[in-house]
Amino acid sequence: MRPLLVSVVLLLVAGGCAAPQEAASARVAFPAGELVDLSHPFDERTIAWPTAEAFRLERVADGLTDAGYFYAANNLSTAEHGGTHLDAPVHFAAGAQTTDEIPLERFFGRAVVVDVTDRAEAEADYQIGVDDLLGWEREHGRIPTDAILLLRTGFSRRWPDAVRYLGTAERGAEAVARLRFPGLHPDAARWLVDERPLRAIGIDTASIDYGQSTGFETHRLLFERNIPAFENLTNLDRLPAKGAFVVALPMKIAGGSGGPLRAVGILPPAGSR
Repeated sequence: MRPLLVSVVLLLVAGGCAAPQEAASARVAFPAGELVDLSHPFDERTIAWPTAEAFRLERVADGLTDAGYFYAANNLSTAEHGGTHLDAPVHFAAGAQTTDEIPLERFFGRAVVVDVTDRAEAEADYQIGVDDLLGWEREHGRIPTDAILLLRTGFSRRWPDAVRYLGTAERGAEAVARLRFPGLHPDAARWLVDERPLRAIGIDTASIDYGQSTGFETHRLLFERNIPAFENLTNLDRLPAKGAFVVALPMKIAGGSGGPLRAVGILPPAGSR
């Protein structure tokens, strides 16, 4: 099948994030293939940071109206950084791009999946390092320029058990010190921004920094370069180490520091994996 050319005007209807003047001309090509949902559902079990508000869905209507037709509508409330979500660069870098300012091209790209599930299973505080990235390159070749780097720790299999996924089910500021999950080491983040420019980065844990981080250096290093992050991803085990394509569109929140994210992987043909 020929690659699909998708007008960004249509993507904006689906929730894309570009300035109006960019929308009229930008176009993105991506391949056809099997789709993989990389987002957790938003419901009463959605995991959020201990200091963030929980997701809530209020039923407004759900049934037959007096006129005899069915009608359903809800109100929802959610933190920007709960569930599968975007971290916009402004989240940890003053003056960096807000959710609505991130160029649409950042949300589309070739996927590179670095798998550290064995190490993360053995050590909840594992930090993915430069050696892990170089190990991937020794097997698969250089990380492509403008790739979307996806870090697979295997922790998405623990969702929605907050104790196993976050390290604690407690809520509030005091619970933050008890967070235990893997992330990207700041040295690796520094290496990436200097040596392997990325389009975006994603991980199947609650934060691109590991749970015990207090300075959030990895966030800061990436976001100072306007590299957005996708957090609480799932189903990364269904993507090959290379060859897949990612589409990750957040809610377009003006001035936002993040927002709910629907991320999708497109698998390459079986013979090319």
